[in-house]
Amino acid sequence: MKKIEEYVRSIPDFPEEGIIFRDVTSVIQDPDGLKLAIDGIDNLIKDLDFDVVVGPESRGFIFGVPVAYNFGKGFVPVRKKGKLPCETISAEYELEYGTATIEIHKDAIKKGQKIVIVDDLIATGGTTEAMIKLIEELGGEVVGIVFLMELEGLQGREKLKGYNVQSVIKYPGK
Repeated sequence: MKKIEEYVRSIPDFPEEGIIFRDVTSVIQDPDGLKLAIDGIDNLIKDLDFDVVVGPESRGFIFGVPVAYNFGKGFVPVRKKGKLPCETISAEYELEYGTATIEIHKDAIKKGQKIVIVDDLIATGGTTEAMIKLIEELGGEVVGIVFLMELEGLQGREKLKGYNVQSVIKYPGK
């Protein structure tokens, strides 16, 4: 079996010149790649005491649900504004060219629950920072944040100081 890094397709100059896009679809479409990805995430959180896995739309769903299943935990989705059917709370965050809003059901996290956030990639950290705000507003405690991939050159960890942040794969650039 190959190493997990070998399943990630790197696409130069996408979405713009000078950027190397790290494509997760090449990981999840291969059974061995998907197994390595989920096992890698599981390994990073195996010693954490947590109650719930939270993941953002859409790739956080791909990785978060099997992780929750493997640990016998529930999964809470964080979605784009207007996609959840019940009462929600929301957080706005900065994008490269504007802002975006994410939401979580108001009753999704119980006060005192310990939360692990799972996502495919950390770039600037804005989405994760917004999720932390939502979780903490509902009374949850973020005990771990794990990504399949990290673009270290974008310094997303800076926004997440004080939290237990881990990545299966780290890329030094953007």
